[in-house]
Amino acid sequence: MLSNTDIQAFMAKVKAAEAGHQLDLSSDEDLSIAVMNLISIEEHLFFTGNKTGKTKYFDLLNQAREMRKELLKIIIKDPEGELWCTSKHLLAASMRLFEVGTKSLSKGDKTKATNLFHKSFDLYNLFWGLNLGLVKPKETNLPFLKGRNGDLPASGGSERGLKKSDLFGKINTVISKILDCCRE
Repeated sequence: MLSNTDIQAFMAKVKAAEAGHQLDLSSDEDLSIAVMNLISIEEHLFFTGNKTGKTKYFDLLNQAREMRKELLKIIIKDPEGELWCTSKHLLAASMRLFEVGTKSLSKGDKTKATNLFHKSFDLYNLFWGLNLGLVKPKETNLPFLKGRNGDLPASGGSERGLKKSDLFGKINTVISKILDCCRE
């Protein structure tokens, strides 16, 4: 599990890298959102191809997939084990939960939407925690990162019952400090 010393050491590395312009996390964050949308495009082309029976949609799916793979390599520099696939699925799940949350919000179910948005954000931050080396899968108590079956843990920030000592609480605290999409 992450200790305060681990978080402080990681933050020191991030600040040093930023000072030397080695990291451009705001661009990588934008890129991760583009990858999320490419995953969604792949899904839609899959369903369209099957619903219409037109294989041209599968050709387009393959083009979107190749672009997604190329762009994901920019963020995931040296994937270990199943990190590549885990990362892709974390982004896909985050995007889907966000979309279901926006549908719930448009239906007036703000409580459900908020819960889904929090889960989406937690998964997105877990993606970054893994790919920035902040979280090591073997150090977590998350079954889906250890190869065991199980549901996602309860999600949330401080107002959602998570403490800064909980895995998602720690990840959310650190990632929110280093990812700033508004920084140019």
